[in-house]
Amino acid sequence: MKISILIPAHNEELGIEKTVNSCLNQTRPADEIVVVNDGSTDRTPQLLKQYGNKIKVVHTPGLGNKSFAQEEGLKHVTGDIFIATDGDTILDPNFVKYVEEGFQNPDVGAVAGYVRSLPYNWLTACRAFEYAVGQHLHKIAQHYTDSLFVIPGAAGAFRTKLFKTYIPFEHDTLTEDLDFTYRLHRMGHIVHFDRRAIVYTQDPATLKVYVNQMRRWFAGGWQCLMKHWDIMLKKPNMAYELALMYSEGIFFALFVLVLPILSLKLFGLFILAYLGIATAFAILAAYVEKRPWLLLVPIPYLLIAIINSYVFIEQFIKEVIIRKKHLRWYHPDRVAINS
Repeated sequence: MKISILIPAHNEELGIEKTVNSCLNQTRPADEIVVVNDGSTDRTPQLLKQYGNKIKVVHTPGLGNKSFAQEEGLKHVTGDIFIATDGDTILDPNFVKYVEEGFQNPDVGAVAGYVRSLPYNWLTACRAFEYAVGQHLHKIAQHYTDSLFVIPGAAGAFRTKLFKTYIPFEHDTLTEDLDFTYRLHRMGHIVHFDRRAIVYTQDPATLKVYVNQMRRWFAGGWQCLMKHWDIMLKKPNMAYELALMYSEGIFFALFVLVLPILSLKLFGLFILAYLGIATAFAILAAYVEKRPWLLLVPIPYLLIAIINSYVFIEQFIKEVIIRKKHLRWYHPDRVAINS
């Protein structure tokens, strides 16, 4: 089984070396590493030159969207399996090994890895909390009911022939990883989730970048739901999962945004209940992640929950109600994070 790694990169000078080095230092070596330098104006091209023939670098003129860069890079991939990751992401040394094990089952069309946030400040701590809860509760349940919602863009692996033949890049949503996952389910392929296949990724370090990312994620979520709504008629498990997630999101957002207007007392009780539940989840997160500082997250995460609620409803109105489809992708600002 020949395994390739595909890395789109635009102005990734702060992290691209760590990404490439992590791909080169695998216990089961990757057979091919393809990096797409998508019109970088920083030191990314120079940093990539030092690797010589250890990697294959594809230069594009600045396509302006990650999915366009991936599409171009995939033309140069020759592996039976390709791993998709990002230029700010570090692969665990055993990542390729576990991906190879996942594809021993011929019915598996894709493998989803486990994402951990690189620690930097309180915002990245909140994201680490979300990852821990989402992947140890929601994703495990989705895995066992064959309704895995999304293959992480920084930690996904696909059968190359299947992908090139049946899953063309359509560029009509902001979340290509979610779109790919829907289409794999539509074709009846198993999407395998392996918590051992770990990557460490850089998450937003400022509120501005965080809000922009959530706008992209939620807008893309609504876009994919409208694009693939009929999958709920074919897969009852998927229908249940999607109904649960999106109805929960709407009701929680309405509670957070409307309840303070109706009754401050009820809102106060709601906040107390939220803190109790969040504390229980924080204990779980701190234990499974072996990161004791996650116990401090519930209080700052209250602000994040309110921001998420606002952005969720905002994008619902834009994408579903007034159909103002947004397809402009943005490149988040990077910071230097020690790993």
